[in-house]
Amino acid sequence: MLISMLLRATLVAFLCASLGLPSLAQDTTRKAPAVADTTLSQPAESADALLSGLTDSLSAAPLLPDHMLFTQRAVWGKKGLVRVFGGTELTLERREKELRIRRSMLKLHTVMGLVTLAGFVAQGIVGSQLYNATGERYTSLRNLHEGMATAINISYASTALLSLTAPPPAVGQRRGLSTIKLHKYLAIVHMAGMIATNILASKIQEDYTLKPYHRAAAYTTFGAFATAIIVLKF
Repeated sequence: MLISMLLRATLVAFLCASLGLPSLAQDTTRKAPAVADTTLSQPAESADALLSGLTDSLSAAPLLPDHMLFTQRAVWGKKGLVRVFGGTELTLERREKELRIRRSMLKLHTVMGLVTLAGFVAQGIVGSQLYNATGERYTSLRNLHEGMATAINISYASTALLSLTAPPPAVGQRRGLSTIKLHKYLAIVHMAGMIATNILASKIQEDYTLKPYHRAAAYTTFGAFATAIIVLKF
């Protein structure tokens, strides 16, 4: 009986091997090899393409703003003095350096503005005393007033030039009214007042009736100048 069963098993194995059928002894639970999932690489490829597009758009962005002061365009524009005579090409690295220069110039602009404001206060005190002075006191106060006026004109002009000739700001600044724009509008007012004050001061000796207008122009200049500094703090 045992020999018969062994012979039968041997015959079955031989027939399976001859016909290419799987052996009964094989592990039929073995799974087919998993197919590589190629979908995982698609998000990475999409992210790379997006990053590449952003880099290209940034590199293609304009380096200079469309709207600049005429003084900034004359100095820092594409055909400005710095480009023509300074031999500096308009590149991204160069613009980064120019923005650092701008920051330094505007810091000095702020310091000079405070110095000029202090001069305005001192000049106002001397001017108020000058209006009521007579004799030698009037002469000494007038000389002091004129000397201070010269110093204030120099500091005021230096303050203005630091702002007018600073490199233009970065592209893409926010639109609408801001403290910077309000500061610029007030600068127009106090610059006009400064010019009027100096013109009236030169004519007072010929016509003393201009004193009230000179004082009004001086106060307007001081008020606009002080407000222009205050708005930058808020």
